Amino acid sequence: MPLIRLDKYITDTGACSRSRARDRIRSGAVLVDGAAVTDPAAKIDPETVSVRLDGALLNAEEHIYVMLHKPAGLLTASRDRHRATVLDAMPEEWKRRGLFPVGRLDKDTTGLLLLTDDGVFAHRVISPKSGVTKSYLAGVDGVPGPEDVRAFASGIELKDGTKCLPARLEILGGGRVRVEISEGKYHQIKRMLASRGLPVLSLHRESIGALKLDPSLAPGEYRLLTAAETETIAPGILSK
Repeated sequence: MPLIRLDKYITDTGACSRSRARDRIRSGAVLVDGAAVTDPAAKIDPETVSVRLDGALLNAEEHIYVMLHKPAGLLTASRDRHRATVLDAMPEEWKRRGLFPVGRLDKDTTGLLLLTDDGVFAHRVISPKSGVTKSYLAGVDGVPGPEDVRAFASGIELKDGTKCLPARLEILGGGRVRVEISEGKYHQIKRMLASRGLPVLSLHRESIGALKLDPSLAPGEYRLLTAAETETIAPGILSK
């Protein structure tokens, strides 16, 4: 295989943009055969060397784990005939590998969304049995009080009889609250808050477990999870 520039190779794998690849290379975050290479123009043969970005192996044989700052307006789906989905924000190479979203965010909800081609990883993150909490910032129409905090802590039963597990509601002031849940029922945050007379005006997911949305990612931008981040929310997944 002809030699290829290191920054171009990283971009071709879909890991990140060319400019971000250059920044990560210069910062020492890229290892070629275990050694840091800081020159974006360095030439490599991908068939004979291993390349890691922030600990993640850039290799088609490995699963991929992606963090997306989901913007409003994209459907959390793998495909839709008429509307844009989060997969439309992904590189073609990743889509061909069967990348799919882990759980879902409503079309108008923004924030942290994970995508992967690893079904075991997705199940661990989504399953309530795993105890992986998801934290959201919500803007509400109304004034939440201590009674709402207690109701969330006790577990809310929705109008249709759906019972929600105990959740945490934190009042931030100015019509904003933080909600932490460990499950993902349909429109759950919106329905729980609406049941307390607090209709949701905006919703943003800020974290999944200990993994927080990278503040350097603008809406619509993405990057691969580091090995440490992947292990944080799904321990042992990289050695399965």
